[in-house]
Amino acid sequence: SRRILAGSYGFENSITPWQLLGKLTGSDVSVGSVTLVEGWTFRQVRQVLAAAEGLKPTTKSLSDADLMTLLGRPGVPPEGRFFPDTYSYPRGTSDVKVLQRALRAMDKRLDAAWQARSSRTALTSPDEALILASIIEKETGRVADQGQISAVFNNRLFLGMRLQTDPTVIYGLGPHFSGNLHKSDLQNDTPFNTYTRAGLPPTPIAMPGRTALLAAVQPAQSKALYFVARGDGSSQFSATLDEHNRAVDTYQRKK
Repeated sequence: SRRILAGSYGFENSITPWQLLGKLTGSDVSVGSVTLVEGWTFRQVRQVLAAAEGLKPTTKSLSDADLMTLLGRPGVPPEGRFFPDTYSYPRGTSDVKVLQRALRAMDKRLDAAWQARSSRTALTSPDEALILASIIEKETGRVADQGQISAVFNNRLFLGMRLQTDPTVIYGLGPHFSGNLHKSDLQNDTPFNTYTRAGLPPTPIAMPGRTALLAAVQPAQSKALYFVARGDGSSQFSATLDEHNRAVDTYQRKK
């Protein structure tokens, strides 16, 4: 005779029909959610999870390395390993549960992208795809440009050219980044400085979303080796240094 209450509910897979009825007619309207955003670093993920309403913070005292061990990935750097999405959970759920779901989601998305890779990619493993996808994610929020940016980086990798991408430099500077990138920063050699070091950086630099993952392994058909921001969110792509320098004059130096 009790009425079903409107609201959000959290159910375990093993719930019995009687337990289900009890939840639907009781007062357990108790589902929270947390959103992990494309381009975030793992530090930002941990901060958001620690502050999420209704989520039990059980990992605060753990280092990143210990947390990855707890998640069954000992020795794996956490950066970029969690898929950006909105995750709902019953209140009182451990933050580990959300991280487990995000980790599995990224595994699934990365595997699907890798299986769909193009012959135009210079990448040799899913891990490399994840790294490049994270760079693409930080380079642009414009989905329409992601395939072209991927082409630039894949073309450079094929030719043995350095990637020379600012987001990796910024990531490598960490807390020493002032908010403005200077010429001295580009010359400051860190493992993530793609101006001073060849190839991909050692780990991802952020969480890539679905479109960046696909762009990394499905670069556009293009001979472009350079690009510059136009100032409206889009980019101008060039196949030669002379073309690129003219584009820089047009979109950057004459601001």
